[in-house]
Amino acid sequence: MQIQKMLMLARHLFIFIGILFLLACGKGDKTNARLITVKALNDYPSGSGVAYLDGYIYVIGDDATDLLKLDSQFNIIERSGLFISSQERIPKDIKADLESIALIKLNKAMALLLPGSGSLSPYRNICWIFNPADKDKKQYLLDTFYNRLRNEGIRDLNIEGAVAIPSGIMLASRGNKSFPKNYLILAANRFWEKQELARTKLIKTGTNEDTSFFAGISGLDYSYITDQLLLTVSTENTNNSYDDGAIGKSYLWIINDFSSKIKLDAINPDSIIDLEEADSRFKGHKIESVCIIADNKKEKELIMVSDDDKGGTVLFKMIL
Repeated sequence: MQIQKMLMLARHLFIFIGILFLLACGKGDKTNARLITVKALNDYPSGSGVAYLDGYIYVIGDDATDLLKLDSQFNIIERSGLFISSQERIPKDIKADLESIALIKLNKAMALLLPGSGSLSPYRNICWIFNPADKDKKQYLLDTFYNRLRNEGIRDLNIEGAVAIPSGIMLASRGNKSFPKNYLILAANRFWEKQELARTKLIKTGTNEDTSFFAGISGLDYSYITDQLLLTVSTENTNNSYDDGAIGKSYLWIINDFSSKIKLDAINPDSIIDLEEADSRFKGHKIESVCIIADNKKEKELIMVSDDDKGGTVLFKMIL
């Protein structure tokens, strides 16, 4: 009888520990993340990509006509026109859908790569190369390169993230409920110039346990100091790469020792931060991208941008 009681007690203890573990995992990793600034840009639509260079923040909107340059207080310093449109927001069926910005080194100078999402041909099969120093900009058609990615298995292509890493350019294609696959795409530097020959490697990324919403990658940045890939991820109730859906929650995924993992065929995040749990001010915002503005081995200062699918843009500054 005594043995049966001990076994029963052990069983209950085991179940209790298991429940605590599941609760901890379900709520994401514990974090010391601190949100320090939130600012809405009321006169700029649909913020989707963000980058940091020489003390300035650059923001692009997926249906905006121009690229923004802001100071560290999120004040608009400059607007650089990319498209001509009679409307403040370029109509959905013809917009280029620029969803990300990558800092790249080009001819010994820094430039911005702004790729279209590829989710609707031909309008979204482009990229811009923008030189912040002299405002020079060039547009490239990416039909050949994007068709290669589709033929390699990304049936519903939707490029939402881009970042330069030591071995090339990393792109991210966001999945959806009918194509529930996120992909990282390692491409050669200057892939836009030799699209037929540029090397590529596809890496499946992340898992999805919520059947009503899909957790899709929305942005990327990379830390050269800690060799970490940061990914913004948001849940959205959408069945394709064209239509918007109900906004769910946003997360920050972290992949450690990233350089050693790019030869793998699949990678899962080492850490997941539920941004809404970190600070309630993230609630109702679909975080579209992230960039690192200060970095050391102890902490990072990040800028994130959100889009509410109604034309609004909000910027967040956070210490991680």
